[in-house]
Amino acid sequence: MAAAGLILAMGLLAGAAKVDITPTDLTNLNPFGGGSFTAVHDPIFARALVLSEDAETVAIVTLDLPEVGDMTPLRQRIERELGIHFNNIMIAATHDHSAPRIGKVSPGALAQNGGPESDRYSGVVFDRVIAALKAAKGAAQPARFGLAKGDANVNVNRDQYTPGKGWGLGYDAEGPSDKTVWVLRFEALSGKPIAVLFDYAVHSNVTFGIKEISGDLAGAAERYVERNGGDGVVAMFMMGPAGDQAPRVFHAGQRGDVTRDRELAYEANDAQGVVLGAEVLRALNLITAPTSKVRIRVAARDAVCPTKPGVSQMATMTTVRSPTVTLHLSLITLNEVAIAGVSGEVVTNIYRHLRRDTPLSNTILATIVNDRVGYLVDDAAYDKPIFEVNGSPAARGCAEDAIVDGLVGMIKGLD
Repeated sequence: MAAAGLILAMGLLAGAAKVDITPTDLTNLNPFGGGSFTAVHDPIFARALVLSEDAETVAIVTLDLPEVGDMTPLRQRIERELGIHFNNIMIAATHDHSAPRIGKVSPGALAQNGGPESDRYSGVVFDRVIAALKAAKGAAQPARFGLAKGDANVNVNRDQYTPGKGWGLGYDAEGPSDKTVWVLRFEALSGKPIAVLFDYAVHSNVTFGIKEISGDLAGAAERYVERNGGDGVVAMFMMGPAGDQAPRVFHAGQRGDVTRDRELAYEANDAQGVVLGAEVLRALNLITAPTSKVRIRVAARDAVCPTKPGVSQMATMTTVRSPTVTLHLSLITLNEVAIAGVSGEVVTNIYRHLRRDTPLSNTILATIVNDRVGYLVDDAAYDKPIFEVNGSPAARGCAEDAIVDGLVGMIKGLD
């Protein structure tokens, strides 16, 4: 369905670009368990979208990576080199578990860390993000925008209770899960597509454990949309409230037969990528009245939570000890559509709370934006020793209200 209540403004300008960020040297770049990737299965990309109207310009960057650390240095560089204000920049990871990470771990965060090889790779990615943004800004042209919603049954709640064993990662078809596929289309005035930005709540970890570079589920969906969504379109995946969401079919390499594990993983990955990508394309066809009259507004806010220690985490998980952890909240609105960014992995129930309280019905939650501090869970979840609670850096009683009240307050405070 198209966005309602549109506010007239000067015409929209939009430009998009993508660049390859596949590492050429795989040494010590595997953030999960450490070590090196063994090969490249398919390339990974940085994708950039630059939108302008009147005096306001925003940039959205998506990266086929598991997480981004503190993106302050890169955002400052973007502001210096491209003139896009620091608060107008969203840099988001797809949470691809078969790729390197970038950036530094923030104080108080629970995140994967890397060594000098990761630092060097981060520098390469930063340079390529700048190149992608310059290309996108240079390609900006008069454009139209439209919104639609779809529905995909690719995700499932992963917090499973087993009698005699307790809580663990698994498959809970009855647990909280948001199936919404948000789809934003940007097209030239001729109708030629420029970019498709889509948001869905699922971990991209279908090929986790195969130890090959891959775009995983998000990358497979992006490829499908780019191949079938029109010549030159740039397809950008943002992860929604997926902190507690696994792919429905998960065949990563943990069964022992390396060849068979690999075959099953990529078969499951491609199938689910097609399902998600096909739903994006179906939703695009629901957009019948895109508009060039777009008003862009932005806001940003930091929320500080007291910390707690992580429990039963991977050995490679790192925390920079601090009594507090900072959550970065960011907001871009396009008329009555809100893209709300949070710098952690948010669970479904927090998004449900946000959807109840937001004054904009078209409020899209994007996670792992501008940092990745760890899991961010609703207050009630702390009663259970689930994986996301164990992996959250935030003490009980802070994150849920900080996110919901912060984002709602930002939306209400827009002029």
